Amino acid sequence: MSISTQEEAQDSVGLYFSVPFCRAKCTYCNFASGVYPASEHQRYVDRLIEELENAPAWAESMRVELPRRVDTVYFGGGTPVLLAPELFTQIFAAIHRQFALDSDAEITVECAPGQLSNATLDAMVAAGVNRVSLGVQSFIDREAALSGRLHTRAQVLEDLRRLRESGIARLNLDLLAGLAEQTLNSWRESLSILLDTAVSHASVYMLEIDEDSRLGRELISGGVRYGAGLVPSDDMIAQMYEEAVAAFAAHGLDQYEISNFARHGAESKHNLRYWQRRPYLGLGLDASSMLRSADSGDGIVLRATTTGDLAAYLAGTAAGHETAWLGPAQQLEEAWFLGLRRNAGVRIAALRKEFGPQAIEPSLAVAQRLAGEGLLTIQRGTVCLTVRGRLISNDVFAEFLGLGPTSRPAPGPTPDPGLDPGLDRDPGRSSEVHSAAAN
Repeated sequence: MSISTQEEAQDSVGLYFSVPFCRAKCTYCNFASGVYPASEHQRYVDRLIEELENAPAWAESMRVELPRRVDTVYFGGGTPVLLAPELFTQIFAAIHRQFALDSDAEITVECAPGQLSNATLDAMVAAGVNRVSLGVQSFIDREAALSGRLHTRAQVLEDLRRLRESGIARLNLDLLAGLAEQTLNSWRESLSILLDTAVSHASVYMLEIDEDSRLGRELISGGVRYGAGLVPSDDMIAQMYEEAVAAFAAHGLDQYEISNFARHGAESKHNLRYWQRRPYLGLGLDASSMLRSADSGDGIVLRATTTGDLAAYLAGTAAGHETAWLGPAQQLEEAWFLGLRRNAGVRIAALRKEFGPQAIEPSLAVAQRLAGEGLLTIQRGTVCLTVRGRLISNDVFAEFLGLGPTSRPAPGPTPDPGLDPGLDRDPGRSSEVHSAAAN
């Protein structure tokens, strides 16, 4: 879908459920997730359901539109499949009470390999889950173990067999370029194994070490426990990414977003709504929402994020959502840095229609300059990242910030373009969207 059809796609909402529970914390992860006792799971799901049931009233109080029709649902984390089967059943019962779930809705659950029980899988299938994203990161057991992953290659392949046998055919596998001890040869082995599985979707991320992760803190301090000194160079990580793009293209997995590849028709509908600026409601710890103002014609968008403090969330003591009201100028920025993430790019005519010819002129001048620098292409009225532009995409996106006046003061922080508007930290924080820290 292009930006030009955006107005026609606001009659539905995507639901994102954050499940922050993990059996182990990955070394590179900076999400609001962790290892918590199973006794907290029921309390957490009770709060999720309470938040879901209160969502219409909250939306009305904020004067934003909350469509009742749901066409995508995404469970991210953390490791959602650690929830007991009956907890999945409770959540889906609440969804059906509050919303009209399309019969053909895309329903995705993120899964850490080796942690999906038969009972939970049965409950997922019964609830209508039709898509699973497996956080593999590497098919090399030593690399996975160094990064804090608990699975082996054999467990990934067994999970794929079980999922397919259950009837869940839409499968995504994540790989992460830049793990400790990773080499070009080991990366090529992971790519080869992924392609041999013949999955319909794959995601590839270039490791960006965050100073708040264990790996980042070790890199700063000079420690050796998590292998920070064994991380490949930036140039090697870039080469790994470029080799993945070429290998996937040769095997029918076409790139449709910086980090995402799919066979025709197998693109992630839920994650597409983030890049297309379509409404979504985030529920649970550190989850984000994007909803449009109910005041006709004012062109304002609300972005809201729940607390990242689990104790406060469970106790219901958090002071509501952290919110940011985005006027047309900020939305134009988002239209650029979200639209450019997709290979389909940004259509200039669509920007003119939504924001007006005069408003987009400064950003068009930036696009033309970046095209001259080999970071963008402008062809037939569409602006796209070049191969080089994708490798330094955050730098490209930053060029489109602050080009116009803010039409309405924002009571909350402006989204970080490197994280997709609040993303990852995000309207999904899903691994497929931007980071590989989930699962």
